Amino acid sequence: MKKLTALILTLIIVLSMGMGVLAAESSISVNPTDTHTYDIYQIFKGEVNGKEFTGSLEWGRNGVGQEGELVTQDFLDELMDVNSLDDKAQLVKIEEFVNFSSTPYGKVSAGASLVAPTGYYLFVDKGVANGNGGFVVPDNDSKSLFVVQVVGPTTISPKKGEVTSEKKVKDKNDTDGTVTDWQDSADYDIGDEIPFLLKGTVAGDYANYESYYYAFHDQLEDTLDFDSDSVVVKVDGTQITSGYTILDADHTDGCTFEVEFTNLKAIPEVKAGSVITVEYTAVLKENAHHGAIGNNNIMHVVYSNNPNAGGSGEKGETKDDKVVVFTYKVVVNKTDEHNNALPGAGFTLYKKNPAGTYDQVGDEIKGDAMTQFVWLGLDDGDYKLSETTTPDGYNKIKDIEFTITADHAVLSDNPNLISLDGGDLEAGHAATGAIQTTVVNKSGATLPETGGIGTKIFYVLGAGLMIVAVVAWVTRRRMDK
Repeated sequence: MKKLTALILTLIIVLSMGMGVLAAESSISVNPTDTHTYDIYQIFKGEVNGKEFTGSLEWGRNGVGQEGELVTQDFLDELMDVNSLDDKAQLVKIEEFVNFSSTPYGKVSAGASLVAPTGYYLFVDKGVANGNGGFVVPDNDSKSLFVVQVVGPTTISPKKGEVTSEKKVKDKNDTDGTVTDWQDSADYDIGDEIPFLLKGTVAGDYANYESYYYAFHDQLEDTLDFDSDSVVVKVDGTQITSGYTILDADHTDGCTFEVEFTNLKAIPEVKAGSVITVEYTAVLKENAHHGAIGNNNIMHVVYSNNPNAGGSGEKGETKDDKVVVFTYKVVVNKTDEHNNALPGAGFTLYKKNPAGTYDQVGDEIKGDAMTQFVWLGLDDGDYKLSETTTPDGYNKIKDIEFTITADHAVLSDNPNLISLDGGDLEAGHAATGAIQTTVVNKSGATLPETGGIGTKIFYVLGAGLMIVAVVAWVTRRRMDK
């Protein structure tokens, strides 16, 4: 009997030595608000109590050891030595235990969980499925740092860094001198220097990157002339003068210029969540678009979006943000009192300044055959139209004072010109940006006379004077004799 018992115990020991590590099945899922898909790499398998392993571990399908073999204490000690380090430093060590060239154990995404043995797994962010079997990283989004977790029932919710950007413009009223805050639309005169702002944020997981690329891409219409000397760069409101390059030529994406940081990590002022701004000016040119079409300007930021690539590889983009600069025109038609086109006039336009006086807008417009007069590229404000050359035989008109007012969306993803008004002139046309009026000249007037006595009195008076003159001459001759 003792021999039989000993034999059974021996068989149990032998069988137990040949048995694999027991691991329960467990569900792996993704936070429902997360749109990304993750590849799952199985490093170890083993029994789990909460987040702790309760016994021996064996190599998983994607570990660097032979699948199914027990993990030695030396390997485990190496891993446990990095427990006190941050996520990035821990991953440097953990990645040594993963065979990334092997086929992932599986995939998981929101709404598509996976049942797998309990164990130690690494999750690789693939991005968002594009419907064609591939993956993309949406605008403003980033991939997460590799996630490593002990898997019992597990829901992964990795930290990803979001980058945002926007473009703004300021508006100025030349008549009262007021300047707005940064907004999405403005109106200006041709020749004005227009202030623009580019603004971008740094991802919240910035610390996970070894190197971090960041670049503003700005595209101005050819109706605006960029001034590279006006660029001012700031980090969290403090100006910096190095660490970036202004590139204003030979861009393949059609942008006008870039402000490029090849590695933000070289700028000590930058941290997670920092706000980087670029301020500059551009001049509205003679070929500016008038009215609702506006002069459009867009920008976006290109940035490192995969902390697992060291920051130098994969890049993402923010969504394009647009601002619009509007400008208008005044059209004056010249007629006589019978509504016939009248040539020979000349007009000069003036604009009121904050001091209450008027500044001349360009030269006098006139021409011998000209009957229509056009001033291009005007913004809002108070104006005075003066007829500085009057057609022969006609009376000069009184100066015409008028105000241009425009309503345009100042906070909008797609700013539009809502309305345009010319005050005492005819209504403005927002579509064309034209404010029109007709100026009428009347011919010279014959002033009224009363109590007229005709011309005979002048004949009689003239004859009398002649007789007196003759008598005086004859009398003087006689006296001389």
